[in-house]
Amino acid sequence: FFKDEDQLRAIWSDPVTRKSLLAGLADKGFGDEPLAEMQKLIEAENSDLFDVLAYVAYAETPLTREARAKRAKVVIGSQFNDKQQAFLTFVLAHYVSSGVEELDEAKLGPLLKLRYNNAIADAFADLGAPEAVRQTFVGFQRYLYQQG
Repeated sequence: FFKDEDQLRAIWSDPVTRKSLLAGLADKGFGDEPLAEMQKLIEAENSDLFDVLAYVAYAETPLTREARAKRAKVVIGSQFNDKQQAFLTFVLAHYVSSGVEELDEAKLGPLLKLRYNNAIADAFADLGAPEAVRQTFVGFQRYLYQQG
């Protein structure tokens, strides 16, 4: 599925390739339940599935989602404007509490509606055109998974 840790990071940092990887793992018998069991076995319930895969493949110590989000916030603070940072902080809070599923592209619309009280026009006024908002949402994820 991936040749080394750098390729795993690259795949996991993009919601589209992450979804493909998870589908491929599921096809091989490593769907949601087996991955959740692995997460429990290595005592990484508060970690990202990326950390579970990195632990199994490369013996990397898992980070909690909270620690991963804190690390990413530092970089986000220098790469995005204030309104984008506020939205990404909101997204990260959902990621920390619920997991990597919150970073799927299908969650972008619901997260925008939740953050902007169903006023999508307000979201676009704050964050830019729909494609720019999508790029922000997808683009920030590389900072979440970059090597510490």
